Amino acid sequence: MSHLNNALVEFFIFIHKIVANVITNENYSYGVAIILVTLIIKIILVPLNIKSIRSSIRMTKLQPKQKKLQEKYKNDPQRAQQELMKLYKEYGVNPLGGCLPMLIQWPILIALYYVFNNINGISGISFLWIKDLAKPDVVLAVLAGATQYYSGLLMNPASDSPQAKQAKNMNFFMSLFMIYITFKIKAALGLYWVASNIIQMGQTILTKKLEEKHMTENDA
Repeated sequence: MSHLNNALVEFFIFIHKIVANVITNENYSYGVAIILVTLIIKIILVPLNIKSIRSSIRMTKLQPKQKKLQEKYKNDPQRAQQELMKLYKEYGVNPLGGCLPMLIQWPILIALYYVFNNINGISGISFLWIKDLAKPDVVLAVLAGATQYYSGLLMNPASDSPQAKQAKNMNFFMSLFMIYITFKIKAALGLYWVASNIIQMGQTILTKKLEEKHMTENDA
């Protein structure tokens, strides 16, 4: 983990130097550097995101078959669960796939916590409405929770299955947790999380449209 921490510190410093050559005002250069680092990390995670979104779309398409199984084995919940898992395996669906990108990001989030605690340059630096990137920001905390929740809604399939409900509940509690955490940490890290969620939403919407178009063309 220490190698990841040190690598991200050097990476952020490198990106900020590039941004600072273009944007000399530190009140903007640090904020832009954080957003740029977020974008690069999200690009690296694109293959994982695409896989999760495709799983979400397929799960939505399987809803009629899921309901038939639940009706067929309504008196045997254990058998219904077994048949449902077989169905997911057959179509390559992961019912908790929408949560996977979020879980993968936790080590990165922890590493960035180390990064922003070891970069003294952000102290006293403002960005947009944020008065100090080195201190918590209430508005940013609310945005972190709201964008986390909406991003999770887009990722998780609309289904009545127990797995989908579990993913929905997990997303809700994670959103509340993010509000609490962001209210306690430096705004720099909160800005990363909000930017990450917004980029994730854009990726999800675009990938879903392309995947649904692809599936429609294949059905035709």
